[in-house]
Amino acid sequence: MTDDLSSLSFEDALNELEKIVHNLETGQQKLEEAIVSYERGAQLRRYCEKKLNEAEARVQIIVKKDDASLVTETLE
Repeated sequence: MTDDLSSLSFEDALNELEKIVHNLETGQQKLEEAIVSYERGAQLRRYCEKKLNEAEARVQIIVKKDDASLVTETLE
């Protein structure tokens, strides 16, 4: 488990989050372990949302207008 989320790729963070969710769903953890896992999961969820928002902001379509100028539009 990496404490510094910034060193994780989106995919690694999502994989870790999926494992945490699976472990919490099984109910096999002790209460304190479950709370720590839940906290880590919340951090990972926020990190993944941030990464997705950053990616969405970067995904743009370049549209060539009739006058040959280029316009950047955000992909929705």
